[in-house]
Amino acid sequence: MSSANGPSTAHHSPVGVSGPAAHPAPALPFELVRRGKVRDVYRLPGLSASGESRLLMVASDRISAFDVVMRTPITGKGRLLTDIAAWWFKFIEQRRICQTHVLSTRLDDLEPDLLARLSPAQRDFLNGRVTICRACEVIPVECVVRGYLEGGGWKEYQESGSVSGVRLPAGLRQCDKLPEPIFTPATKAAVGHDENISFDHAADLIGLETAGVIRDLSLAIYKAAAAHALARGIIIADTKFEFGVPLDDRARQGRAWVQPVLIDEALTPDSSRFWPADGYAPGRAQKSFDKQFLREYLEELVAAGQWNKTPGPDGLGPDLPERVVLGTLERYQAAKDALCAE
Repeated sequence: MSSANGPSTAHHSPVGVSGPAAHPAPALPFELVRRGKVRDVYRLPGLSASGESRLLMVASDRISAFDVVMRTPITGKGRLLTDIAAWWFKFIEQRRICQTHVLSTRLDDLEPDLLARLSPAQRDFLNGRVTICRACEVIPVECVVRGYLEGGGWKEYQESGSVSGVRLPAGLRQCDKLPEPIFTPATKAAVGHDENISFDHAADLIGLETAGVIRDLSLAIYKAAAAHALARGIIIADTKFEFGVPLDDRARQGRAWVQPVLIDEALTPDSSRFWPADGYAPGRAQKSFDKQFLREYLEELVAAGQWNKTPGPDGLGPDLPERVVLGTLERYQAAKDALCAE
């Protein structure tokens, strides 16, 4: 997920336009606010028909693991991510769990004068990859929800018996289902790994009211999504969300605290662990429809002394063989096919 600290005029902190250079999108005739590991964010000129400041978020085919962007793209991944996130944003809004930043995922919903700035090649690249969204100030806390014990949560539990300050029952196994989903926030690091923190620490950073609201929203979204997924044979083991405050709402309301909205993306294989329910067996790692397939390949490279989980001189991770590229894409497509249906 993307990082931010402090006020911003966009979804992401104004860290400049530096970022992964792999697989750059065609240059666009809009101001580039931020290039993240996967998404590029542009500021759109003017206001929407409803008078809102807007951003254009473009999902690339880049993929990262261990906070490093790989040298090889997963062709088609950006469009899959956009489709999956858009489906979940609609799911969340229709159930009135919370508002989101999404205005449209159709490039043709831009004003004619903005579309006229794009070449045919640019429009071809952007179709299916864009989210037109409200400009927000990011709340600088990652909202992680865990329903099962895996990944960094499993590692922390083995060391301390707790995750982000939440004490858990003794004797839990890898991938065990937790008695109740837990909110385990993390700080949003501009560089390197995010750091798990307690709810109290999050409240110190962003205020108790905001911390309580985004905790409750995160848990509500997770529970609704997990129930939907399980009915379709998929376990959502954990996921993470980002929230922000629409800049125009704050200006209109004339007060410091404004109801947060869900931003960035939601419940994609980039940000979630998806397991097939029919093969679930705690006590071991699970088969998955997410980035775990890539992580396992990279761990093989580490074990063989061929990579050390740091970027190379070009700022990128290793090349990926075709079987890993295709296998990753197949898992992302399987997640979409299983989850994105009523």
